[in-house]
Amino acid sequence: MNIYQELKARGFCYQQTDEEAIEKLLATEQVRFYVGFDPTGNSLHVGHLLPVMAMRLLQKAGHFPIVLVGGATAQIGDPSGRISARPMMTLETIAENVRCLRAQLRRFIDDTDGKALFVNNADWLCKIGYIEMLREVGSIFSVNRMLAQESVKSRLENGLSFLEFNYSILQGYDFYILNRDYGCKLEMGGQDQWGNMVAGTELVRRKSGNEVHCMTIPLLMNSSGQKFGKTSGGANVWLDVNRTSVFDYYQFWRNSDDAQVEKLMLYFSPLPIEEIKRLCDPAGNINRAKEILAYEATCLAHGETAAREAFVTAGSRFGFADPERKIPTTSSIASVEPVRVTAELPVAEIDPAELAAPEGVTVARLLVLAGLCKSNSDGRRLIQGGAVSIDDKKVTDPVAAVRIADFGEAGLVLRAGKKNFRRAVLKQQEG
Repeated sequence: MNIYQELKARGFCYQQTDEEAIEKLLATEQVRFYVGFDPTGNSLHVGHLLPVMAMRLLQKAGHFPIVLVGGATAQIGDPSGRISARPMMTLETIAENVRCLRAQLRRFIDDTDGKALFVNNADWLCKIGYIEMLREVGSIFSVNRMLAQESVKSRLENGLSFLEFNYSILQGYDFYILNRDYGCKLEMGGQDQWGNMVAGTELVRRKSGNEVHCMTIPLLMNSSGQKFGKTSGGANVWLDVNRTSVFDYYQFWRNSDDAQVEKLMLYFSPLPIEEIKRLCDPAGNINRAKEILAYEATCLAHGETAAREAFVTAGSRFGFADPERKIPTTSSIASVEPVRVTAELPVAEIDPAELAAPEGVTVARLLVLAGLCKSNSDGRRLIQGGAVSIDDKKVTDPVAAVRIADFGEAGLVLRAGKKNFRRAVLKQQEG
């Protein structure tokens, strides 16, 4: 399997200018390729990581990444995927965001010993004059073609400023400069960038006669049909530990829906494809696959030490999926001893008499008995809102029940809301 075939097998390929030509290019030479990131904030979030993971795979295969942080294009604002214009930021804010994003991206892309290049398009776009730009590229861009781009069409009804309309030209000019000055031959980005990216390949061809290509990566959606990278409450999951703690970052991945685990592991873990498919086999232990996914994703973003601590902390609270480490894996999680080292959760003793009926007790009632809500109706509302889990498994049925047999030696870990936990254990009978 060559690198293009691996990208395709892992799900990274959505659209390409010429699939056969790109595969041949990647198979026959070291390709300089780029991905752009606009510094619209001072931190990336999980939703930004898909093209980063594609870059890592290409770099590992021997190709040369150019990481562009758009200090100039951030001053304009990309209209792609938006229903309104982005708020204007000060130049000082943009400069600080550029610094922060570069630091975060260096965790994923190795630029030691000249293995990658980090650039800022402010270095060329902010130096070219308006008339000079018009004369250099204005005759090459067709207004009719620009109006046909999805990022433009979707905004015409609500209004698109001339400022935003220029964004495609600037992104295309970036590709021209990177090809001219650094020999860049491939651009990668999200599928919503297709129109902007094709504009760049056309500009390069018309200006220099060089053949260059672009490839888009599919937009990743969660099980609710929303853009991937948000918690169940709708908050972004950030790489900045001051905005999303390492533990919460780990738990975001650990709480992935069963149906999405294989796809997420193919995207966000370096494990071999065959191993991922084995770990995610429906007949296997899907919770161990989730642990490995969370551990590997946290390793990439925060380092192995932080990932080990998050894994042990989560296992201490909610239990380990494979405490005896019987499931083989090439992940370094296999070397982490699943020992409970953190403080115990608050314990709620449940009278076995409450569960004496054959049908047991409803989860809503159990939440009341554990002191996590005031009434059965409150419990049902929490369940319907997706805020309740037992042993890290979300409860969705408002009349779901728990029986005595469901309590293990360590009891059950109940969660109601984001931070309210109890370990429910059966009260020991006297005598």
